[in-house]
Amino acid sequence: MILTAHQPVYLPWLGLFHKITLADTFVSFNQVQYLKKDWNNRNKIKASTDAVWLTVPVLSKGYMTKTIAELEINNNVNWRRKHWRSIYLNYKSAPYFDQYAPILERVYCTEWNRLSELNDHMLRLFLDMLGIEVTFLDASNFQFRGRKSDLVLDMCKQLEAEAYIFGGRGRDYADVDSFRRAGIEPIFQEYNHPQYSQLHGEFIPNLAIIDLLFNCGDRSLEIIMEGNLSRHEIRRSDLYK
Repeated sequence: MILTAHQPVYLPWLGLFHKITLADTFVSFNQVQYLKKDWNNRNKIKASTDAVWLTVPVLSKGYMTKTIAELEINNNVNWRRKHWRSIYLNYKSAPYFDQYAPILERVYCTEWNRLSELNDHMLRLFLDMLGIEVTFLDASNFQFRGRKSDLVLDMCKQLEAEAYIFGGRGRDYADVDSFRRAGIEPIFQEYNHPQYSQLHGEFIPNLAIIDLLFNCGDRSLEIIMEGNLSRHEIRRSDLYK
């Protein structure tokens, strides 16, 4: 079994979906600490002049002692209306807006209390929109132990993974020898970001997945995979034994 994991992030970028396509099982790793100014509660969409941030406000008091799963959204701020209005105004003329907008609008009509619940719900919706099939697990249902590389290795052992897909930064902390001694092959994602047709002028990379979906519709997964490694290639290569 090929495994990967990631912290719950808001409106993820294309690279996360590529990493998930490489795996049989995905773990929403919500048991780590929330980091301010990270991707847990914010991401960018394209506006008429530049990329703009959409940020979900959180109750950050005591966040140093809270995991992402415990972090609460600050619903005293009307962020849902603001986010949906920004999405609507900037994408209403996109070719596939009408195909996905009703599904996404329902998310913003729902009150969410915890950030990880919102992020995981949206991720499942986007996986379905893209046609990506993967076993989806919640880290809070397990007792993974350790830090950094040891934590990932323990997760792989408990879930009986034969290979693990690290993101591009995984090389900075992964103890490759420990994984291989345990019979688990570490694979490092190298994502080549594709260009595709966008609204509002010159192409801007690294935006939220909705930018691709609204502009390219049913071709979105094909575009995500352009020039990138696939699960089939992993299985037939020396990377995966």
